[in-house]
Amino acid sequence: MTADYDHLRKTIAALTEGETDAVALMATVVCEVHHADDRFDWTGFYRVTEPEVLKIGPYQGGHGCLVIPFSRGVCGAAARTGAVQRVADVDAFPGHIACASSTRSELVLPVRNGAGEVIAVFDIDSDQPDAFRAADAEALTDILEGVFGRI
Repeated sequence: MTADYDHLRKTIAALTEGETDAVALMATVVCEVHHADDRFDWTGFYRVTEPEVLKIGPYQGGHGCLVIPFSRGVCGAAARTGAVQRVADVDAFPGHIACASSTRSELVLPVRNGAGEVIAVFDIDSDQPDAFRAADAEALTDILEGVFGRI
């Protein structure tokens, strides 16, 4: 099963309408996205909790790393640069943090609030190599902007 992003966007919009609490929004988004696609082995948010530091937020799947500095890993790169990170082979990514040995590819998207500030990153890991396409990044970025751009 692969994600039907149009359906996912509408479902998430309906579930989150009127909500402004970032953690509640993250919990809802991660639950819906994680169960929307068989490629998604681990799905979660890392929140910016202090300068240059990400801490685990709501997630689905096995345990994640608790703290990730902006200077390390795929999540750190997304937070530091504010750019989507689509990694076909995590073993080839310099400084990759192996929170789970099963992860083969990764997609990490910066999450911005209405002021344009990066407040978190949305991390999706797959146990399949080269699991993510540009269309996944575009659709998920659109969903995240719709949810978090209003807070």
